Amino acid sequence: MKAIGLTQYLPISDPRSLQDVEIDKPTPSAHDLLVKIEAIAVNPVDTKVRAPKPQAEPAPRILGWDAAGVVEAVGPDVTLFKPGDPVYYAGSITRPGTNAEYHLVDERIAGHKPASLDFANAAALPLTAITAWEALFDRLGISPKGEHAGRSVLIVGGAGGVGSIGIQLAKVLAGLTVIATASRQESQDWCRKLGADHTVNHRGDLPAQLKALGFAHVDYILCFNDTDGHFPALAELVAPQGKICTIVENARPLPVELLKSKSATFVWEFMFTRAMFHTPDMIAQHRLLNEVARLVDAGRLQTTLGENLGRINAENLRRAHAMLEGGRTIGKLVLEGF
Repeated sequence: MKAIGLTQYLPISDPRSLQDVEIDKPTPSAHDLLVKIEAIAVNPVDTKVRAPKPQAEPAPRILGWDAAGVVEAVGPDVTLFKPGDPVYYAGSITRPGTNAEYHLVDERIAGHKPASLDFANAAALPLTAITAWEALFDRLGISPKGEHAGRSVLIVGGAGGVGSIGIQLAKVLAGLTVIATASRQESQDWCRKLGADHTVNHRGDLPAQLKALGFAHVDYILCFNDTDGHFPALAELVAPQGKICTIVENARPLPVELLKSKSATFVWEFMFTRAMFHTPDMIAQHRLLNEVARLVDAGRLQTTLGENLGRINAENLRRAHAMLEGGRTIGKLVLEGF
């Protein structure tokens, strides 16, 4: 089958960084679904895994952790899906990725595709929806039923993939007052279109900008951009007994002592945790994706597709990686069809 893989970890400007390859079609076992891939989305995690390093792979490594497609076959233990079911999911970082014509995914981390979306628009949602949902409702403990309505949340990096769905979940389900950061007019407009009450520029003085809006502190902070660079400002902005969640790994020690006097919480979100460790509750991601699909079909949430880059091939995938590394994308980048 066709796939896009790597054997060397090279700069994306090098045409050998991602190449069109032929690999064997996998066979499902246990809880596996064999999915015929119709569309994929590209995420920062793809670029980070592919980033230059000295090691080499003896066989092509297939990246990609976002997909929508159709179940072609199922393993013997599968109970949640049947062949012919349209699905969407983000997969597991410990298994071969979705940049291939066929892909294996555990049924417990896959959801039924929103019926109202085509495959490209559906592929834009799973990884970011899982990340934002877990960050808001599992890590920060915010109620998805509006029990904390009226409280404030600062979303750093509001125009990116996770921020785009995070704004919607925080507004539509939680009923929070949403302040999103975006550095350009077009990205600020995008955030407001998705439901942000206010936008500020994360390249400027965040505490000063929030103070100008009337916010001395915010109850919750979601950091989807540059944890190292923003942490001092976030520590200043978080309310006493407030909570900060980040998805971006730090490059140097964080001054968490800044949070002590406020008894503030700092927590990580990594959407691959459940699949990586086969946690007893990994089926929560199946249920989460089904709920997101229901909300999309009910018109309460919208896709976050920013740009469709065309066919799934090495050339277009390299272009997507380069765009993400450039740091100026809005929403999600999607490729569709082989």
